[in-house]
Amino acid sequence: MQFSNRTGSTRLNPIAQAQARASQEGRALRSLNDSNPTKHGLGLPQLGVYGAEPRGPLTARQALADFLSQRGGSVSPGDVYLLSSTSQAYSWLMKLLCNPGDIVLEPRPGYPLIESIAQLEGLETRSYLLQYDGSWTIDLARLTQLIEGSDGSRVRAIVLINPNNPTGSYLHGPERERIVELCREHDIAIIADEVFYDYSLQPLPRRGRLAGEQGVLTFALDGFSKILAAPQAKVGWIQVSGLSNEVEEAKRRLDLIADDYLPMSSIVADQIPALLSQVPAQTHLVQERCLANLGRLQALLAAPQCPVSLLHPEAGWNVLLRFPAVIDENELILYLIERYGLTGQPGYFFDMSANGYIALSLLPEPSAFEEGVRSFLEAVEALLS
Repeated sequence: MQFSNRTGSTRLNPIAQAQARASQEGRALRSLNDSNPTKHGLGLPQLGVYGAEPRGPLTARQALADFLSQRGGSVSPGDVYLLSSTSQAYSWLMKLLCNPGDIVLEPRPGYPLIESIAQLEGLETRSYLLQYDGSWTIDLARLTQLIEGSDGSRVRAIVLINPNNPTGSYLHGPERERIVELCREHDIAIIADEVFYDYSLQPLPRRGRLAGEQGVLTFALDGFSKILAAPQAKVGWIQVSGLSNEVEEAKRRLDLIADDYLPMSSIVADQIPALLSQVPAQTHLVQERCLANLGRLQALLAAPQCPVSLLHPEAGWNVLLRFPAVIDENELILYLIERYGLTGQPGYFFDMSANGYIALSLLPEPSAFEEGVRSFLEAVEALLS
């Protein structure tokens, strides 16, 4: 696996080697230039003594590893990095894997965040396509062309959103097998964003997490923003897995990035074990809301001659609705703003391949959700007439 030259050399200088030996031998060294005020009686007593841990405080990582292990498989706290968000995780991993000008593959339709972060990192993106024919599937032929084509040598990572936003589609078995095979053959890492994984909208026994994938170097992203419905908590994580030699090299280099940023506040980290205990109840609460609103949406769309249809969702908080393409997406949203005081995200925000789509959140309280759907349907009827 090729890593970027932005992380420099992982070879320790003689002083760092000697410090490491002393640590292994149990000898505590006192630094002449220790500038940590909390070690010298100068910090706030209620905050305790600060110890820089680039991957995040060990107690919090151990609690998180225990939580992740309950999902399946054994997760070591040494394979987990705590940070402020999945957005920050994307940025770190692009630094780790890519030099400026390299390429990251991303899904279309998809949320535009990845392209925006890649641009900030000086990278290019190429889109692989999701096709809809009653359900969503990845165009594996197109993906293979991107990897094996003229620019394939610059492809360093593929982003897999499992399940995708806004299509609500999980990565399925044959797709996963082929993508892992391609990545292994071409030294491409997987960045797996699984923040919506727990919010299934229908039973799918063959779905599976990419977290813990052993066939190729994989970085699985998750966080409290979705599983706790708590974006303000600002806690995300990276779980590293894959072939052991690549994992160890990746972690050595990722440690350098983490050490430069030191993103996890100990004040926040101290709350992680207690917050993890609330995940099952919070996830259930959100899922029940989404399922109830999805059922009401399906009932409203089942009315005779309804011109709007639902693109079949498998998971997530959002769904895609299709309306007659004779209505311009901008015209519809502007009409909703002026007539109903509502706004929304049209399909072109997600690079849908044609006109006539809008994303709809399943999170609002039931009465507000139904009112919004009815207003949207009225707007479609008005513009059609």
